[in-house]
Amino acid sequence: MPCAPNLYDSHMHTPLCKHARGLPSEYADQAQRVGLRGITFTCHSPMPFGWNPKPRMAIHELPQYLDMVARARDEYAERVDVRLGLESDYLPGFEGWLDKLHRRAQFSYILGSVHPQTDEYKQLYLQGKTRLEYEASYFENLALAAESGLFDCLSHPDIVKIVHPAQYKYADHSAVICRSLDRIARAGTAMELNTSGLHKAYRQLNPGPEMLSEMALRGIPVVLGSDAHDAHRVGADFDKALAQLQQAGYEGLSYFIDRQRHELTISEINLVARPPVLV
Repeated sequence: MPCAPNLYDSHMHTPLCKHARGLPSEYADQAQRVGLRGITFTCHSPMPFGWNPKPRMAIHELPQYLDMVARARDEYAERVDVRLGLESDYLPGFEGWLDKLHRRAQFSYILGSVHPQTDEYKQLYLQGKTRLEYEASYFENLALAAESGLFDCLSHPDIVKIVHPAQYKYADHSAVICRSLDRIARAGTAMELNTSGLHKAYRQLNPGPEMLSEMALRGIPVVLGSDAHDAHRVGADFDKALAQLQQAGYEGLSYFIDRQRHELTISEINLVARPPVLV
């Protein structure tokens, strides 16, 4: 199991997103069991104009979300540092609405996401485009998300590969990806290494090793997240993520507290094998 003085899992959900199970206290309990210092809840944010309503909380449920996380924070105060975050979808034109949303609570961490697998995104960007053009639009919007200044970190930053998993190739987009990473590095936005990709249609961490190596070359900070939608996934596959970070050239990783980035050296982290996670 993971064990380190400041190792956080910075991406997980609550039932308010309508596709996760378990109360925040169950996630905190698992974090204590696997030796994490802290966890940050990043449930899918409300969105304006009826955008993609099915997999996220409604705006009127935001107070309920704040209360759920606060109760877990108080219950586990002496054992696990439970933090309030948000995973907000980015699309050009939504910046003003998101800025106001992020000011509605004392969020410790804001994840920016582009979800190209949704029907709404496809309606905007797939019509009249080839598969390759559609995939390229994702990396353009990822760079725009960083440049918006709204987010601490960009989540699962090559998740577009699950849309056409049998056809996606990194090499098809290497130049596009590198240009996007140049912009993200200039913006100073961190990027996530998300372990849930090992259990998706394209069985690979998000991002995969080629993109992660390019991120390392540009000095882009990396934050670990399990994207847990069930308590047993908290901290899952962090051993694989840390190994891939080192192979890519990283010596450390980051986490956010009160919107401020903190660094942890990978060599400080001791990992003891734990049973495989059932999915």
